[in-house]
Amino acid sequence: MKQKIKKELLEWIVLLSVFGIIYLAGWHTEVIGRIQQVVLSTGIIQPSIVDEEKTASYDFVIEDLDGKVVQFEEFKGEVVFINFWATWCPPCVAEMPDIHRLYEDQKDQVRFIMISLDQDEEKAHKFISKKGFDFPVYFLRSPLPANFNTRSIPTTYVLDKKGKIIVENHGMAKYNTDNFRQLLTELLEGE
Repeated sequence: MKQKIKKELLEWIVLLSVFGIIYLAGWHTEVIGRIQQVVLSTGIIQPSIVDEEKTASYDFVIEDLDGKVVQFEEFKGEVVFINFWATWCPPCVAEMPDIHRLYEDQKDQVRFIMISLDQDEEKAHKFISKKGFDFPVYFLRSPLPANFNTRSIPTTYVLDKKGKIIVENHGMAKYNTDNFRQLLTELLEGE
């Protein structure tokens, strides 16, 4: 009986030590993000299409990685994919490679606005560079309108050309799918 208790205790010590090392080394976000990427790859988590009529407000200001300040209203009349994320958010890290693949496929037609909520903007710069992502990343320079003000990240919105919110998804999702690309195509063809 004592041997069994000692063995279980040793197993728990090893397990907690591994988790402790991962956490103290700062790898926990990346490790959890990788696990969540596996879940996303199954395609079971899909973005949510908005049921009710919701119109976006374009009344806020963002700044890109090069320091260029942009009035969000410059994107009126375009199909816009907006994603709020942070480097410390495992679900954000998990969905970014999928969003990047979608961006690579759609960047000439859909406007991608990846808004980092990191307080340390340099950390966001380094993260994007390290991962090799080239989608446009921005930082908020004004308060968000109420229809974009969310307490959960990642949160993604897709706006049609008329400014209607078509997709509002709180939490991670798989966007680079045939169905989602078809939705974007329909929005691009719509007036």
